[in-house]
Amino acid sequence: MSWTQWFFFILILQIIHGLGTWKLYVKAGRQAWEAFVPVYNAVVLMKIISRPWWWVILMFLPIVNLIMIPAGWVETARTFGKDSKLDALLCIVTLGFYLYYLNYVADVNYIENRTLKPKTSTGEWITSILFAIVAATIVHTYFFQPFVIPSSSLEKSLLVGDFLIVSKLHYGARTPMTTVAAPMVHDTIPIIGQKSYLFNDNYEKRNSSWMNKLQLPFFRLPGFEDIERNDIVVFNQPADTLLNMNDFNPDRNYYKPIDKKTNLVKRCVGVAGDTLEIRNGYVYINGKQNKLPPRSHLQFSYDVTLKKPHSSQAEQYRFFELLKKIGISDGAGLKNDGSYRIFAATDEAITQLKVQPNIDHIVPVKQPEGKNGNIFPRDPNYSWNVDNFGTIWIPKSGETINLDMDNISIYKRAISEYEGNNVVTRGNQIFINDQPATSYTFKQDYYWMMGDNRHNSIDSRYWGFVPNNHIFGKPVFIWMSIDGINDGLKNWSFRWDRIFTTVSGGNERTSYLIPFIVLVLGLTFFNKWRKKKKAKES
Repeated sequence: MSWTQWFFFILILQIIHGLGTWKLYVKAGRQAWEAFVPVYNAVVLMKIISRPWWWVILMFLPIVNLIMIPAGWVETARTFGKDSKLDALLCIVTLGFYLYYLNYVADVNYIENRTLKPKTSTGEWITSILFAIVAATIVHTYFFQPFVIPSSSLEKSLLVGDFLIVSKLHYGARTPMTTVAAPMVHDTIPIIGQKSYLFNDNYEKRNSSWMNKLQLPFFRLPGFEDIERNDIVVFNQPADTLLNMNDFNPDRNYYKPIDKKTNLVKRCVGVAGDTLEIRNGYVYINGKQNKLPPRSHLQFSYDVTLKKPHSSQAEQYRFFELLKKIGISDGAGLKNDGSYRIFAATDEAITQLKVQPNIDHIVPVKQPEGKNGNIFPRDPNYSWNVDNFGTIWIPKSGETINLDMDNISIYKRAISEYEGNNVVTRGNQIFINDQPATSYTFKQDYYWMMGDNRHNSIDSRYWGFVPNNHIFGKPVFIWMSIDGINDGLKNWSFRWDRIFTTVSGGNERTSYLIPFIVLVLGLTFFNKWRKKKKAKES
C-alpha cells in the first residue's frame, strides 16, 4: 500500500477503536471524543491503563506493534476488572473486539489504582519475556543485527564463520516493509522451516493479494555516512532466486518482500554515478584501477602444474596441507592430467607457492576478453564475462540516461522491477508505462557489489545493480569467529585473533577481547559493591 492508503487504513482503525472503547473512556473520567482522535486517543488510553506514554511509540512500530497492541487490549480489560486468563485469551483471539463486549454489554467499573504487578509468577515470567522480545526487536530492527558470513566471497577480509555485528545506523535504518512477521527472524522460522512473514509470492497474485497490500513503502531513517567505494556492505540480494546458496538463477524471481530477500555481504566497488569496467579481473572506476584497503586481498583461480605429478593420496594430502599453510584456504582440485586447479589464491600465496621445489609453472585461470560468460545483462550482444566486463554506468538518483535498443537490457530490471515501471520493447521502440521512451530519470541510487574472491562470488556481475532500498547495513565488528563452522561441532576451532576485532581499520587487526572482559568484570563487581552498600544503608 502507498502512504496515502496506509493513512486511511489507520484512520479506519482509529474509528473502530473509538466505537469499541468510548464508553470505557467515559467510565474512566475522560471525554467520549478522546477515544476517536488518532494518536491522542492512545496517549489518553495509556493514562487510563496506568502505562507509560512511550508505549504509544511502540504501538506504531512495525513488528513490535504485533506484541504491544494485544498487550494494550489485555491491559484495557484488566483496568475494568476483567483480569482472568480467559479475558486475556478473548482479547487476543477476537483481535481486540472483546472490548466491544465490555463497552456495550458487560457491567464493568474503572479500577483507578489497580496493581500493575502480575498476580502469578507465570504471568510475571510471560511479561518479562514479552518485553525482552520487544527490546531485542527494536535493537535488531533499528540499531544493530548479528550476521554470520556464509561464503568465502570476501575471504581474507571476512572469513566463513565470522560472526558480525552489522550497524544499521551508519547508512540509516530502514523501517520494516513487511508488517506481519515473526520478530528477529528473517525469511524462515528455524526448526519448523516455515515462512516467517505474511506474503503471497505467487506470480499471478503478488500484486493483488491482500497479504501483499500490508507491505509498507520503503523509508530510510537518516544515517551519518554514505556508502563509499570499497565499503563492505550487507544488503538484500536484488534478484533473489535463492532457496539455498547453491540455487541461483538470475532469470527466476520468488518475489519476496525487499526486507525478506536473502542477506548477502560484498564489497561496494562502484557507487552511484560511477563508470565501471573489469579488465582481466581487475576493477576500473572512471578509468582508474580500484585500489582495495590494506586488509583486503584479491583472489583468483590458478592452474598449477607439477614437475613430478603426485602418485599417492599421501602426496596429495601433503600438498593440500601446504596450500593451507601458505594461506590458500579454499583448497584445490586434482585435474585429469595430474595438475591442480586452485580455486582462490592471493598474489602473496602464489609467490610462496612458486618457490616450492616441485612446482613447474602456475597459470592464472581467466576468461579472455570477448568470450561471453552468460552473465549480466544476459544479452548475447554483450560479450562480457567475470574477468572482462563493461564499460557500464551505475545509475544515480535524479540523473537521466538516454535509452536505446543497445542499452535497454542493462537498465530494464532497474527501471521496471526496482522502480516500479512497466517496460516493454516493440520492434525498435521502448515503452515505459505504455508511453514511448528515449530516456529515463532514476529515482534512487544504485551500487555495484563484488566479492574479493573473484572466481567464487555470486555478485553484481550476475544480477547487476543493487538499489539503495536493498541496502541493509554496515558490518563494524567481529564478535566471534569459528573455523570449520560448517564441518560439525567437533571440528570447530576458535580464531582468537579475530574475536572482538573491527571489520575495517589499518594494516594490523587489533583484538578488543581483553578490554571487553575487563570491562564486563569491572561492571559486575561494581554492581555487587553498589548492592551491598545499599543493603547496609537500608
